[in-house]
Amino acid sequence: MDGIINCGANLIVWLQNLGSWPVKPMEFFSFLGSEEFYLMVAPAILWCWNASLGLRLGLFLMMSASFNSMFKMILHGPRPYWVDSRVHALASETSFGVPSGHSQNAVIVWGTLAAHFGKRIGWVIAVIVIFLIGLSRLVLGLHFPHDVLVGWIFGGLLLWIFLKISQPLVTWLKGRKTYEQLIAVFAGSLGLILLGLITEWITANFYIPTEWINSATAAHPDVPIAPFAVSGFISNGGMFFGFAAGAIWLEKKGGFSEQGKLWQLALRYLIGLLGVLILWYGLGEVFPRGEEIGPYILRYLRYALVGGWVTGLAPYVFLKLKLASGR
Repeated sequence: MDGIINCGANLIVWLQNLGSWPVKPMEFFSFLGSEEFYLMVAPAILWCWNASLGLRLGLFLMMSASFNSMFKMILHGPRPYWVDSRVHALASETSFGVPSGHSQNAVIVWGTLAAHFGKRIGWVIAVIVIFLIGLSRLVLGLHFPHDVLVGWIFGGLLLWIFLKISQPLVTWLKGRKTYEQLIAVFAGSLGLILLGLITEWITANFYIPTEWINSATAAHPDVPIAPFAVSGFISNGGMFFGFAAGAIWLEKKGGFSEQGKLWQLALRYLIGLLGVLILWYGLGEVFPRGEEIGPYILRYLRYALVGGWVTGLAPYVFLKLKLASGR
């Protein structure tokens, strides 16, 4: 493993020695694989283009992010700048390195979009974007090449599974009563949280080497690493429940049509995004943070409200404001 890490570090150092010109483009492609980008794009797709696709993207992403956190904690690999002082950390991360979450989730999101279009050009574009997102993580000094490669492999496997099981699950859910649907998706959200708690228990005997902590702190003193935090599982579980429950509730109300005039689509996005910001950032400032039961419950509630707003309440507001019509 040391040989793989050393070879990977040498490649990263070579890339960073090419100069500063790749940094800005690579920061852009890294942003294309970030949580913030997906939080802006998935709602836009759902509100303004294809609600079913936007819903699938959101749910796939929540599940992928949870599995990625699980893989990271089990494999507990270091970030490049934690173990090699030659690597410049051009951004900061608090979790373990392998597999790369940006790379894995890029396969999920861009692969889902390509599968939806079903065109060769769509897959070509997806592969290029996925590759550049992975490359950006090397240039920024945040991942080894094997982190990115494993992320791509896990992302591909998960995407294949998600695409295979999603339609049968939707068909099964539609045959259930509303309260049964809500119970099912709530159980699914708890499953994502349980995944984190079990993983934390399995990895309880692993201690982070002092060298890793010191190197990470030296690179970014204001961003302490917390690779065993389970708060991410809570966030994903809450968002998963909110996303699914909001869609179930809106379907009960008759749903909405994504079509509309350009000004209607623009207003939908602005109003919808404002709601996301109020709930996500606003409640984030009010609710206490921490790795205890109280903050966990409030975190789950906060993310469930964000998810429910995106798929249920926001479209309902659009209907009331005449920015959208019913089906």
